[in-house]
Amino acid sequence: MPPPPKPGVIPLAPLKLGDILGGAFSTMGRHWKQLLGVGAAAYGGTLVVVAIAAVVAYSAAGDPLHRILALSADEDPASSDLVPVLIGLGAVWLIGTLTFLIATAVVYAAVPAVLQEAVLGRPTTFSEVWRRAWSRVPSLIGTVILMGLIMMVPVVLLMVGFFALVIGAITLSDGSGAMLWTLFAFLGALAVAPVSVWLWVKFSLAPSVAVIEGQGPVMSLRRSSHLVRGDWWRVFGIGLLAFLMAGLASYVIQIPFTFLGVFSGVIGGAGLDDDPNPAAIVLAMSGYVVIMALGQLVGQFIATAFPQLVTGLLYIDRRMRTENLGPVLAEAAATPPDHGPYGP
Repeated sequence: MPPPPKPGVIPLAPLKLGDILGGAFSTMGRHWKQLLGVGAAAYGGTLVVVAIAAVVAYSAAGDPLHRILALSADEDPASSDLVPVLIGLGAVWLIGTLTFLIATAVVYAAVPAVLQEAVLGRPTTFSEVWRRAWSRVPSLIGTVILMGLIMMVPVVLLMVGFFALVIGAITLSDGSGAMLWTLFAFLGALAVAPVSVWLWVKFSLAPSVAVIEGQGPVMSLRRSSHLVRGDWWRVFGIGLLAFLMAGLASYVIQIPFTFLGVFSGVIGGAGLDDDPNPAAIVLAMSGYVVIMALGQLVGQFIATAFPQLVTGLLYIDRRMRTENLGPVLAEAAATPPDHGPYGP
């Protein structure tokens, strides 16, 4: 039989492991500008927002912070100084967490948007990817939060049971009884972990569904569950391999940034006098902070984008196997782009 058509990064037929990994690498190679641009804009914007929040917090609580730093080891900070510093740190942490969640959602949405065109062999632009990704951010955030809540249900039940067992063992038994109940709780944790993993794999295709099919959070989870049914172990194995590969690549990429950051920090620290003030310390370590932030930015992009590319290809593979999507994609590859062939 003739080979299946391949207008883009994958053949339009049920995919093997090599096709999925090769398609993910090819997509990153062909569309790295769009993917890296969206990642840099999203995570770079997060760094800018957090930096602005830190500057605002420092301007509001700078004097109490200086008084706390000037205390000796034997002195305790006054509550009037400690409270505004803690409030400022908490505000910066909250803003950083929210902006990081939005940035991750943008990258999660951009990857399937790029993959749609890469599979059909069509070019795309940064503005088009950003527009489509941003439009799906609310649905994607809802999907990811709903996935997390569902996966946390068995963990929460286990924690409630664990505390109940421990309290009962302490109040009704001696030390050996408490140890026995703790052992039972540990075995319960081992039993709950597979349930959480099973749920994670069951709903792992939901982000791709939310972007490619334009579904809401609940329908995305239902579609993912339907597509994974009957092929759970394969989705689990390939997804786990993708996360391991991305984690290793992210670690290797950050090594040179770490060396450069340490070198910059040593040079900056050499110019400090014997009794530096906090502003001089911050200025001397600014190079280290910037280099490490860049390393974290690149590493986070790799760790986020590659697994999502593999997951998106698994989504397309499951639809080609269960819904005969391949001929529809082959026909769409020769027509003007309208994103129609991926509709439910």
